[in-house]
Amino acid sequence: MVSIPDSSSLTVAGKRARRKDARPSELLDAALDLFVEKGFAATKVEAVAARAGVSKGTLFLYFPSKEDLFRAVVHDNLVSRVAEWNAEYEEMDGSAAEMLRYALHSWWSRVGATKLTGLTKLVMSEAQNFPELASSYHAEVVRPSQQLIRRIIQRGIDRGEFRPLDAEYAVYSVTSAILYLVMHKHAMGVVVPEAEQLMPERYIASQLDIILHGLLRPAEDRPSRIPALS
Repeated sequence: MVSIPDSSSLTVAGKRARRKDARPSELLDAALDLFVEKGFAATKVEAVAARAGVSKGTLFLYFPSKEDLFRAVVHDNLVSRVAEWNAEYEEMDGSAAEMLRYALHSWWSRVGATKLTGLTKLVMSEAQNFPELASSYHAEVVRPSQQLIRRIIQRGIDRGEFRPLDAEYAVYSVTSAILYLVMHKHAMGVVVPEAEQLMPERYIASQLDIILHGLLRPAEDRPSRIPALS
């Protein structure tokens, strides 16, 4: 006679199976929180495992080292978003200016307004002590992001929308605006008075206006004589 397990044991087994499947995601979530809170050097794998509710041995089954864990966090949270933006670029049919606006505003909504900017701050502050991690971050996040922005700028030049310029270096006018916002959020923004806090959407709109239009008025709108400074 074949015994049939009762429904309660099946339920427990099912929960354990689902729990096991969820462990990598739970570990990555816990690691992200701790890396952002404490930095790479100060984060202990024991603390990550404890926050995820598993043993250190279980963590090492999925991620052989803390470096591997960090790379997985970056891939899961940032590399995947760069891939999304590249796919969206291929589908977009608007102007290069519209693409650039979309790029910065979507960066803010998907990354800038979240704790993910803490990963950028971590890499910038700890690159000297962990150059291999910084190199990996540059190869997987920074370089592909710059290449995408360069494609947008080059598209504008090729279509006659933007004037001829050094597209390779124009990229840094865009990325420097983003990096300043990251630094303000994680450094000076912590200590400056409320009245001096940056309003991110307003900041991005201002940066886009300067990037796309510059500071100079069109030649026909400038005064015939520029007053001398007193």
